Amino acid sequence: MANNGKKLSALEILHTGPVVPVVVLRNADHAVPLAKALLAGGIRVVEITLRSAAALEGIRRISAEVPEIIAGAGTVLTSDDLRAVAQAGGQFAISPGLTPALFAAAHDGPIPLIPGIATPSELMLAQERGFTELKFFPAEAAGGVEMLKALHGPFPRITFCPTGGISQENCKNYLSLSNVSCVGGSWIAPPELIEKGDWDTISELAVNAASGN
Repeated sequence: MANNGKKLSALEILHTGPVVPVVVLRNADHAVPLAKALLAGGIRVVEITLRSAAALEGIRRISAEVPEIIAGAGTVLTSDDLRAVAQAGGQFAISPGLTPALFAAAHDGPIPLIPGIATPSELMLAQERGFTELKFFPAEAAGGVEMLKALHGPFPRITFCPTGGISQENCKNYLSLSNVSCVGGSWIAPPELIEKGDWDTISELAVNAASGN
Protein backbone atom coordinates (compact mmCIF):
# COMPACT_ATOMS: atom_id res chain seq x y z
CA MET A 1 0.00 0.00 0.00
CA ALA A 2 1.01 3.62 -0.48
CA ASN A 3 1.25 4.11 3.27
CA ASN A 4 2.02 0.51 4.27
CA GLY A 5 -1.14 0.45 6.37
CA LYS A 6 -0.03 3.41 8.49
CA LYS A 7 -2.47 6.20 9.23
CA LEU A 8 -1.22 9.23 7.36
CA SER A 9 -1.34 12.65 8.96
CA ALA A 10 -3.07 15.57 7.28
CA LEU A 11 0.32 17.21 6.72
CA GLU A 12 1.74 14.08 5.06
CA ILE A 13 -1.25 13.93 2.74
CA LEU A 14 -1.06 17.60 1.79
CA HIS A 15 2.66 17.31 1.07
CA THR A 16 2.24 14.32 -1.26
CA GLY A 17 1.94 16.49 -4.37
CA PRO A 18 1.25 20.07 -5.46
CA VAL A 19 -2.28 19.43 -6.77
CA VAL A 20 -5.13 17.33 -5.38
CA PRO A 21 -7.75 16.52 -8.04
CA VAL A 22 -11.25 17.31 -6.79
CA VAL A 23 -13.54 14.80 -8.47
CA VAL A 24 -17.29 14.45 -8.86
CA LEU A 25 -17.76 10.75 -9.60
CA ARG A 26 -21.13 9.89 -11.13
CA ASN A 27 -20.40 6.23 -11.91
CA ALA A 28 -18.46 3.99 -9.54
CA ASP A 29 -17.23 1.96 -12.52
CA HIS A 30 -15.08 4.95 -13.47
CA ALA A 31 -13.27 5.01 -10.13
CA VAL A 32 -10.51 2.48 -10.80
CA PRO A 33 -9.61 3.59 -14.35
CA LEU A 34 -9.61 7.19 -13.14
CA ALA A 35 -7.26 6.35 -10.27
CA LYS A 36 -4.94 4.49 -12.63
CA ALA A 37 -4.93 7.42 -15.06
CA LEU A 38 -4.05 9.85 -12.26
CA LEU A 39 -1.32 7.53 -10.98
CA ALA A 40 0.14 7.20 -14.48
CA GLY A 41 0.38 10.99 -14.55
CA GLY A 42 2.18 11.18 -11.21
CA ILE A 43 -0.78 12.08 -8.98
CA ARG A 44 -1.04 10.07 -5.75
CA VAL A 45 -3.89 11.81 -3.90
CA VAL A 46 -7.49 12.20 -5.02
CA GLU A 47 -10.47 13.86 -3.34
CA ILE A 48 -13.80 12.28 -4.29
CA THR A 49 -16.56 14.69 -3.30
CA LEU A 50 -19.66 13.36 -1.56
CA ARG A 51 -21.85 15.06 -4.14
CA SER A 52 -22.97 11.87 -5.84
CA ALA A 53 -24.36 8.49 -4.89
CA ALA A 54 -21.30 6.82 -6.41
CA ALA A 55 -18.75 8.61 -4.23
CA LEU A 56 -18.36 6.17 -1.34
CA GLU A 57 -18.36 3.11 -3.59
CA GLY A 58 -15.74 4.83 -5.76
CA ILE A 59 -13.54 5.43 -2.73
CA ARG A 60 -14.02 1.81 -1.67
CA ARG A 61 -12.93 0.51 -5.07
CA ILE A 62 -9.91 2.79 -5.35
CA SER A 63 -8.75 1.86 -1.85
CA ALA A 64 -9.09 -1.85 -2.63
CA GLU A 65 -7.80 -1.95 -6.21
CA VAL A 66 -5.39 0.99 -6.54
CA PRO A 67 -3.83 1.25 -3.06
CA GLU A 68 -0.97 3.37 -4.42
CA ILE A 69 -3.51 6.21 -4.57
CA ILE A 70 -4.40 8.00 -1.34
CA ALA A 71 -8.17 8.31 -1.73
CA GLY A 72 -10.23 10.59 0.44
CA ALA A 73 -13.50 12.46 0.41
CA GLY A 74 -14.54 16.07 0.03
CA THR A 75 -17.82 17.79 0.88
CA VAL A 76 -17.83 16.00 4.23
CA LEU A 77 -20.57 17.83 6.13
CA THR A 78 -21.52 15.64 9.11
CA SER A 79 -20.06 13.18 11.58
CA ASP A 80 -21.99 10.44 9.76
CA ASP A 81 -20.21 11.44 6.52
CA LEU A 82 -16.85 11.18 8.27
CA ARG A 83 -17.59 7.71 9.60
CA ALA A 84 -18.87 6.54 6.21
CA VAL A 85 -15.71 7.71 4.47
CA ALA A 86 -13.52 5.86 6.96
CA GLN A 87 -15.62 2.70 6.60
CA ALA A 88 -15.24 2.91 2.81
CA GLY A 89 -11.46 2.90 3.15
CA GLY A 90 -10.93 6.62 2.66
CA GLN A 91 -7.70 7.92 4.17
CA PHE A 92 -8.75 11.53 4.74
CA ALA A 93 -11.79 13.80 4.79
CA ILE A 94 -12.12 17.42 3.72
CA SER A 95 -14.99 19.65 4.76
CA PRO A 96 -15.97 23.03 3.28
CA GLY A 97 -16.44 24.42 6.79
CA LEU A 98 -16.32 23.42 10.43
CA THR A 99 -18.84 22.42 13.08
CA PRO A 100 -18.57 21.25 16.70
CA ALA A 101 -19.98 17.85 15.71
CA LEU A 102 -17.34 17.36 13.02
CA PHE A 103 -14.59 18.40 15.41
CA ALA A 104 -15.84 15.88 17.98
CA ALA A 105 -16.02 13.06 15.42
CA ALA A 106 -12.55 13.83 14.08
CA HIS A 107 -10.89 13.91 17.51
CA ASP A 108 -8.81 10.75 17.70
CA GLY A 109 -10.79 9.45 14.72
CA PRO A 110 -9.53 6.83 12.28
CA ILE A 111 -8.73 9.34 9.51
CA PRO A 112 -7.63 12.98 9.52
CA LEU A 113 -10.11 15.77 8.88
CA ILE A 114 -8.99 18.86 6.97
CA PRO A 115 -11.64 21.46 7.77
CA GLY A 116 -12.37 24.44 5.58
CA ILE A 117 -12.08 28.05 6.71
CA ALA A 118 -12.59 31.42 5.01
CA THR A 119 -12.00 33.92 7.83
CA PRO A 120 -9.47 34.57 10.63
CA SER A 121 -12.09 33.78 13.27
CA GLU A 122 -12.81 30.38 11.74
CA LEU A 123 -9.07 29.76 11.54
CA MET A 124 -8.66 30.60 15.23
CA LEU A 125 -11.46 28.21 16.15
CA ALA A 126 -9.87 25.40 14.12
CA GLN A 127 -6.46 26.11 15.63
CA GLU A 128 -7.97 26.11 19.12
CA ARG A 129 -9.26 22.58 18.43
CA GLY A 130 -5.79 21.44 17.33
CA PHE A 131 -6.12 21.69 13.55
CA THR A 132 -3.09 23.15 11.79
CA GLU A 133 -3.77 21.85 8.24
CA LEU A 134 -6.76 23.59 6.71
CA LYS A 135 -8.66 23.99 3.48
CA PHE A 136 -9.02 27.63 2.41
CA PHE A 137 -12.42 27.76 0.73
CA PRO A 138 -13.76 29.27 -1.44
CA ALA A 139 -10.26 30.48 -2.20
CA GLU A 140 -10.78 32.98 -5.01
CA ALA A 141 -14.03 34.36 -3.58
CA ALA A 142 -12.54 34.65 -0.07
CA GLY A 143 -9.60 36.84 -1.07
CA GLY A 144 -7.31 34.44 -2.89
CA VAL A 145 -3.55 34.82 -2.79
CA GLU A 146 -3.62 38.18 -1.01
CA MET A 147 -5.79 36.81 1.80
CA LEU A 148 -3.41 33.89 2.33
CA LYS A 149 -0.45 36.25 2.44
CA ALA A 150 -2.24 38.32 5.08
CA LEU A 151 -3.05 35.22 7.17
CA HIS A 152 0.55 34.03 7.22
CA GLY A 153 1.76 36.76 9.61
CA PRO A 154 -0.55 36.06 12.58
CA PHE A 155 -0.85 32.33 11.81
CA PRO A 156 2.62 31.11 10.77
CA ARG A 157 1.98 27.48 11.83
CA ILE A 158 -1.02 26.94 9.58
CA THR A 159 -0.68 25.01 6.32
CA PHE A 160 -3.32 25.51 3.66
CA CYS A 161 -4.82 23.65 0.72
CA PRO A 162 -6.75 26.35 -1.16
CA THR A 163 -9.74 25.14 -3.19
CA GLY A 164 -12.44 26.96 -5.09
CA GLY A 165 -11.68 28.83 -8.27
CA ILE A 166 -8.22 27.28 -8.60
CA SER A 167 -7.24 26.57 -12.19
CA GLN A 168 -4.24 25.57 -14.26
CA GLU A 169 -3.76 29.27 -14.97
CA ASN A 170 -3.61 30.53 -11.37
CA CYS A 171 -2.40 27.53 -9.35
CA LYS A 172 1.25 28.62 -9.49
CA ASN A 173 0.36 31.88 -7.73
CA TYR A 174 -0.97 29.85 -4.80
CA LEU A 175 1.80 27.25 -4.80
CA SER A 176 4.41 30.02 -4.53
CA LEU A 177 3.16 30.90 -1.04
CA SER A 178 5.06 29.54 1.97
CA ASN A 179 1.86 28.60 3.83
CA VAL A 180 0.39 26.62 0.91
CA SER A 181 1.39 22.97 0.55
CA CYS A 182 -0.94 22.08 -2.33
CA VAL A 183 -4.08 23.22 -4.10
CA GLY A 184 -7.30 21.44 -4.92
CA GLY A 185 -8.78 21.69 -8.38
CA SER A 186 -11.25 20.05 -10.72
CA TRP A 187 -9.48 20.83 -14.00
CA ILE A 188 -7.37 17.63 -13.93
CA ALA A 189 -10.34 15.24 -14.01
CA PRO A 190 -13.45 17.19 -15.06
CA PRO A 191 -16.75 15.29 -15.25
CA GLU A 192 -16.92 15.45 -19.04
CA LEU A 193 -13.57 13.65 -19.45
CA ILE A 194 -14.50 11.06 -16.84
CA GLU A 195 -17.86 10.42 -18.49
CA LYS A 196 -16.13 9.91 -21.87
CA GLY A 197 -13.49 7.67 -20.33
CA ASP A 198 -10.77 9.90 -21.76
CA TRP A 199 -8.11 8.55 -19.43
CA ASP A 200 -5.20 9.56 -21.68
CA THR A 201 -6.13 13.24 -21.50
CA ILE A 202 -6.60 13.00 -17.73
CA SER A 203 -3.12 11.44 -17.46
CA GLU A 204 -1.67 14.30 -19.51
CA LEU A 205 -3.34 16.88 -17.29
CA ALA A 206 -2.07 14.98 -14.25
CA VAL A 207 1.51 15.10 -15.56
CA ASN A 208 1.32 18.89 -15.81
CA ALA A 209 -0.28 19.19 -12.38
CA ALA A 210 2.18 16.85 -10.68
CA SER A 211 5.04 19.02 -11.93
CA GLY A 212 3.36 22.13 -10.56
CA ASN A 213 2.54 23.48 -14.02
